[in-house]
Amino acid sequence: MRVLCVAEKPSIAKAVAGHLSGGQVQTHNTPEKYIKNYVFDYDFGHPWGRCQVTMTSVLGHITEAVFPADYKNWDYPPPDRLFDAPVNVVVAESKKKVADNIEKQARYSNALCIWTDCDREGEHIGYEICEVARKGNRTLDIKRAKFSNIERAHIMNASRTLINLDQKQVNAVASRIELDLRIGYAFSRFLTTNLRTLGGPLSELTMSYGSCQFPTLGFVVDRYFRVRNFKPEPFWSIKVMHKREGIDVNFSWSRNRLFDRASVIILYERCLAAKMAKVVNVQEKPTKKWKPLPLTTVELQKMATIFLRMTGHEAMDAAESLYNKGFISYPRTETDRFDPGINLRALVQKQTQSVSWGQFAQNLANGGFQQPRQGRNDDKAHPPIHPVTYAAPSVLNDKEKKVYEFVARRFLACCSEDAKGVATDVDILLGEESFHAHGVVVLERNYLDVYVYDKWTGSVQLPKFTVGELFEPTEAIMAEGKTTAPNYLTEADLIALMDANGIGTDATMAEHIKKIQERDYVQTVSRSARSADDGEEEEDAPAARRGRGGRGGRGRGGRGGQSGAGGRGGRGVKEFIPTKLGVALIEGFDRMNFETSLGKPFLRKEMELKMKSICEGRTTKETVLNESIEQYREVFMQSKQKLNVLKAACRQYIFQQNGG
Repeated sequence: MRVLCVAEKPSIAKAVAGHLSGGQVQTHNTPEKYIKNYVFDYDFGHPWGRCQVTMTSVLGHITEAVFPADYKNWDYPPPDRLFDAPVNVVVAESKKKVADNIEKQARYSNALCIWTDCDREGEHIGYEICEVARKGNRTLDIKRAKFSNIERAHIMNASRTLINLDQKQVNAVASRIELDLRIGYAFSRFLTTNLRTLGGPLSELTMSYGSCQFPTLGFVVDRYFRVRNFKPEPFWSIKVMHKREGIDVNFSWSRNRLFDRASVIILYERCLAAKMAKVVNVQEKPTKKWKPLPLTTVELQKMATIFLRMTGHEAMDAAESLYNKGFISYPRTETDRFDPGINLRALVQKQTQSVSWGQFAQNLANGGFQQPRQGRNDDKAHPPIHPVTYAAPSVLNDKEKKVYEFVARRFLACCSEDAKGVATDVDILLGEESFHAHGVVVLERNYLDVYVYDKWTGSVQLPKFTVGELFEPTEAIMAEGKTTAPNYLTEADLIALMDANGIGTDATMAEHIKKIQERDYVQTVSRSARSADDGEEEEDAPAARRGRGGRGGRGRGGRGGQSGAGGRGGRGVKEFIPTKLGVALIEGFDRMNFETSLGKPFLRKEMELKMKSICEGRTTKETVLNESIEQYREVFMQSKQKLNVLKAACRQYIFQQNGG
């Protein structure tokens, strides 16, 4: 019996072939220079038994969805026709050699085994492989291997427990591909052809619309205006300090702060008149700082932007490379809890070779091991991201080193104990006003010794206070301050907003963020550079819109249209600032006052939930396509009717014509 095995990428094909063949493999070139065919014998067990195997791969998706040739012209037919135009699925021009190799190999095979990544996208790529293979042989017996890393024992087990392709996941991705094509082309053509007529910088510009890109841009624009329109408000507070045993104990006011100066003066004078403070509560109790949850894709991207000085996109590229080389598990996962069947102690043991964290791993192996915390999320496909084997720094590039170190330290932290300390709380009354002091002493650092990204320095231990005692505070002052605006969004903030609002998947968020930068809808500016110019109006900064003021938060307003590196409190913190074009597009659609603006996340979130429903068997591809196409068609027709609103926003923000 002959079996054709096809992986999603060449590195996985090579690794799997190496494991299954035991090194006894013949390698053949193919017309596609990046792809090899590996030939060997292998026993799959029941029902296939011992077979001659050809292992090859694709390079991601083989097919693409396209409109027929007579819809390629941007001027005619009109963009709204694209909502019900025919859609053809064809082998992409750049993938014809890849497809030819699979079709040819299928002619000589009895069975096909899919080794694509075990997620929605991988399932669809598996289906594309099946369709191409069936052109060569309609009678193939088709199975897929389910795996989440390329460690040898895991691959051997996957090869002997083959399953069927999940057609529901295939249908969900097929729906998303068709909707993205129709919606993206219709709105991109609408924007480009209509806004070019305004001339100036728009006359030659091609404007791109994506149902994930625009809500992502919307988050950036919304935060931008919250900062620009922020009006500082003065506030007043009372601070009490008492020096005892050489320690300055700062008591915070239970009211925190008030925005009425006269009221604070009255309360402050009553405190001074009381003179003596009374201790009403003293509590000392154990406290702990919890170790982190097992690592998900979204968390990896957020942490990489904060601690590794990398973009989410760079972090995912490095993680993907580490996975392809067999060093970490599959890096696209929503799961933050380990399955009880995984031998975590064996994985810890493999990290004892490290010069940097090997001793910590050895301590865990010697009896310090603790079960990781159980998060609430399980995508039922992949475990949390974790190291599969030890990777020496010499075999990794700089970005891979950073990501591997983070993954390894995070995993060891998960298998350690929470940090432990003791907390002391003291409550006092000064007149009728309550004040509170809090102190923490760290007793056992535990996971903090390996997870250098968390800090818990504690504070000085509070001196002894006794309930009922009276004392005269060393100092009581009335302080004045002003509320400050929130910061502009960092990439970590943006990923968190996308995740909370269902924009994109954990695997695609970084792509959408990269895309709005490439389209020149947003730019990044270093926080330090921007802070240095606070208060100055920049020519490149879009004018502020009305409303959206507020109080609270931290940071201050700033400038737009610049880029750089650096950061406040640490170099390299980048913030997202919309360009004039980005602001004009979001403001234009927001001002149309639709129930569902294209700049808001609601339409796309609904679409993502429908994809999930297809996967769970609660709806069908046809139903989702019909519903979503009608929703977006309605928004498109409304946008056509209110095109003048969008043009007015462009005149205001891009051409600085406030008359619209």
